Amino acid sequence: MFSLGYIASYYARLSHAYTVGCCTYTCPFPFSRHVDIPQELKTSLRKFRFARRNAGSAAIIVKIHKQKLIMEEVEQFDNISIDDLAEELPENAPRYIVLSYELKHDDGRTSFPLVLINWAPRSSEMSLLTLHASAFLDFQATADVSKVIEVRDGAESLTKDIIDGQLKHS
Repeated sequence: MFSLGYIASYYARLSHAYTVGCCTYTCPFPFSRHVDIPQELKTSLRKFRFARRNAGSAAIIVKIHKQKLIMEEVEQFDNISIDDLAEELPENAPRYIVLSYELKHDDGRTSFPLVLINWAPRSSEMSLLTLHASAFLDFQATADVSKVIEVRDGAESLTKDIIDGQLKHS
């Protein structure tokens, strides 16, 4: 029927463990599990999305709790500058930032587009970056934001000029 080796490898795949030489490793983020987005975060994102703004930028910062595999709201800011926002973000951990950005157009108009900043510093732990990347599309769909700005090089690559440039040319 089935060999013992086949059955062992089958159960090893189910438990997300693999053997190399004499050592057995277990995958910390099995593919069959996903990161949950709690209803309270969905509600908070919806309120943020539909809030009326007349001036300044606002942001909501979200992280993934690695052990619980759920997303958590870290903080919400009203009327925050991009420089101040960049200072609030960790240098070694990925975050999702939904930003209602005050954009001044060349013709004098002001708009407040929603932007998803994918904050994923290269200095972050690889397992966190992998988990963050695997949950990105679910978070983007939940936040209902189509404009995405990737930030991999830390605070120096999150500036008003960079955001203006990406939004005006998209």
